[in-house]
Amino acid sequence: MENRTVQIDLSPEQLADSAAVRRAAGAAEGEACRLVRRSIDCRRRQVVYHCTVEVGSAPSPAGPVSPACLNDDAPSLVIVGAGPAGLFAAIRAIELGMRPIIVERGKPVEQRRRDVASLARTGLVNPDSNWCFGEGGAGTFSDGKLYTRSTKRGDVSYVLQRFVDHGADPDIMVDVHAHIGTDCLGGIIANMRRTIEAAGGEYHFGSRVTDFVIKEGRVVGVVTADGAQYEGVAVVLATGHSARDIYRLFAERGWALEAKPFAMGVRVEHPQELINQIQYHGPGYSPLLPAATYSLTTQAAGHGVFSFCMCPGGVIVPAATASGEQVVNGMSNSRRNSPWANSGIAVTVGIEDVVGEGPLSLLDFQQSVECRCFAAAGNRIAAPSQRLVDFMRRRESRSLPRSGYLGDTVSHPLHELLPPFVVDSLIQGFKDFDRKMHGFISQDALLLAVESRTSSPVRIPRDKETLQHVQLQGLYPCGEGAGYAGGIVSSALDGIRCVEAVYAILGSLCSRK
Repeated sequence: MENRTVQIDLSPEQLADSAAVRRAAGAAEGEACRLVRRSIDCRRRQVVYHCTVEVGSAPSPAGPVSPACLNDDAPSLVIVGAGPAGLFAAIRAIELGMRPIIVERGKPVEQRRRDVASLARTGLVNPDSNWCFGEGGAGTFSDGKLYTRSTKRGDVSYVLQRFVDHGADPDIMVDVHAHIGTDCLGGIIANMRRTIEAAGGEYHFGSRVTDFVIKEGRVVGVVTADGAQYEGVAVVLATGHSARDIYRLFAERGWALEAKPFAMGVRVEHPQELINQIQYHGPGYSPLLPAATYSLTTQAAGHGVFSFCMCPGGVIVPAATASGEQVVNGMSNSRRNSPWANSGIAVTVGIEDVVGEGPLSLLDFQQSVECRCFAAAGNRIAAPSQRLVDFMRRRESRSLPRSGYLGDTVSHPLHELLPPFVVDSLIQGFKDFDRKMHGFISQDALLLAVESRTSSPVRIPRDKETLQHVQLQGLYPCGEGAGYAGGIVSSALDGIRCVEAVYAILGSLCSRK
């Protein structure tokens, strides 16, 4: 008999009871019953899980898939950046018979942990190893969310399975809004590095790219700040959304760049218990329910306003990548058990919103606001902050609530600090959010500035068919830093696509043992 798929709704208590799941799915004695997909629905008074269950014969267990070892004469592929795009580009390159040479400006994840801890403690930024730069990229220290709408870009299950193969909880294959957790993701990233090295790939940490090697009109390698040079059949550029030096290199050389709309706003922090009660309709919710999340979007003052990177049971971190900047981001561990919930609340920023022209106009605007926030905090890494109720009334906060920010907070009137169109849009947006989640505007809600690294304000244009830069043959701009992705999974998928595009042209050179 063929397996059948059943769609059922379950209470938290039913979902926790395997016998109740079997009954609801109509599984007969002797039939296997496997949860395939689940998502939580808080819209009803009774919170339920929408579940997809497969009933029938038990599937054969799938073992981890490791890339085959490379031949000694396998062609090399230079990959700039060890974030999700670069990491999955490397894994796919090995599968296709190419030797990845990963050039990363930051440090291995084990050493990087010490640098981000030092930044929170001392306020001193290492410009090559911080919350954004280093092995694993920005996603390593921001909860490890794995939800994406980019399903047309490639096989999402391939990405999720590779994480599971290297130590992630198999539940990420089931949960619609899956996450790994900052405390777990670092070890998984390190395991993936070991797989890549064991197959014949190379890592070069502490190697910031300062130029490209161009031969016969084709990009074949990179030059790093210490004078080293790495070459291959092509270069995949996966530097992330904060590698401003790469954008400025392109601008100086006259290589094609485009200003790209992005978003800017604040981090809003609530007590997690308040968000739980709003989302789960009062204090009597099931103890089996997880820390509640939310996803909000609206149009206000001619701009989109939306929640971004919501971290239930999380903390807020200082995410600047250079001295003189103040940036915030959110993260949470796998258990999501801190007393706070935080989310970026961002306002869309278009070319028409800024003064200035050229491909770096939005980047310059982004950086100017970050520098202004740094100055407002007393020229140090501290978060200008304001109670949400005071922001709505455009008045300075006389006191601030306790916060999960890993650093100092400084009371400051954010309505005077942020660009006026951002302030107007946020105020209108918060009103709408409070109508959707009554109690969202709370005396205990705190705003921290500035949430500005939502995505890249620059796009590195590439040919739609070959995925190569429109001027530089052999260069494959990739992931968030090139303006073609927005998160861990979509970046990973874009890295895979770029390597497959390299292979489509150069596949005859590739071989494996």
